[in-house]
Amino acid sequence: MNEREQAVLALIRQNPFMSQQEMADAMNLSRPVLANLVSSLTKEGKIVGRAYILPEANEIICIGGANLDRKFHVKGNVQFGTSNPASSSFSVGGVGRNIAENLGRLNHQVTLLTTAGKDADWQVIQDASESFMNLRYVEQIPEASTGSYTAIMDEQGELALAVANMEVYDLLLPNLLKKHETMLVNAGCFILDLNCPKETVAYIQQVAIAREIPLVIVPVSSPKMNRLPETLQGVTWFICNTDEAETIVGHTIENVSHYEKALQQLLQLGAEHVIITAGSKGVYAASTTIAPSHFAAKVIEKIEDVTGAGDAFVSAVIHGWLTGQDFATCLDAGLTNAKNTLASPYTVRPELSVDLLKSEMEEL
Repeated sequence: MNEREQAVLALIRQNPFMSQQEMADAMNLSRPVLANLVSSLTKEGKIVGRAYILPEANEIICIGGANLDRKFHVKGNVQFGTSNPASSSFSVGGVGRNIAENLGRLNHQVTLLTTAGKDADWQVIQDASESFMNLRYVEQIPEASTGSYTAIMDEQGELALAVANMEVYDLLLPNLLKKHETMLVNAGCFILDLNCPKETVAYIQQVAIAREIPLVIVPVSSPKMNRLPETLQGVTWFICNTDEAETIVGHTIENVSHYEKALQQLLQLGAEHVIITAGSKGVYAASTTIAPSHFAAKVIEKIEDVTGAGDAFVSAVIHGWLTGQDFATCLDAGLTNAKNTLASPYTVRPELSVDLLKSEMEEL
């Protein structure tokens, strides 16, 4: 055992019913890192079940993708059918994971539920993520490959082409989630991306309704909109882009009246709050108690990278809502975080914090 594992066992011997947060504070670690140490010791048989490893109540549970993102920035115009000179980089990503990291950096307790391979790509994701979220419920599948996403960007940082290997998420089925049902029914909030199979979306919707747990649904692409349930009953926040909204409402969205009509249709399906993002045009939003409104995008001089901006928007909106902010302030937080993520080379800004986001909103 390493020194950290020995220290965990020493604390448990002193107080077998010590909470994970108390152990984390005593060792000057984040709670997700401490949780991973406990999980490892449990798998090795050094720890048997005790109160301190029971799920924490009121955690945000993010369910969805955790990918290794590879990005290629083409020099000059993108030319299809031939080789393009480019620089490359890689980072961790995935809609569910990105939202989890943003919220972790904003001081929320977050658990990520996903499927992954037992491979080097997952190890990279784990190393980059475990300080900001609890990963102990991730299901690693030996015969599967960890999700990956490859993006080709033009000189302006706009996406030209992307390819994704997401087959591992087809295995993120209700039977896997039901193994952690005690943790799920104690959740404070679910955030679900549509990398999940349709039956998993339906299962979480049922749990959310039965237990009155807030549910946030975030689509990942228009083709995956068929994974939505027939109604949005029990959905507290439904946040999508214009293409995704067109897919579900069945008509084109080209002007303000179209957006307002789409918002009303989504509310009629049962959602409590609805947001449709429109890129540089800003966002359109409404709720069961607030009429459709337009919120302008924040002005940005130069886009560095569009990857992760949508996830940054969702995260800050939900952060605002969880901390009791009004509807307009939640939208402002989302637009501010999205703007500064667009100007960053990182998928999730490493400098993000509660105080920084607050000061950025005040400056704007």
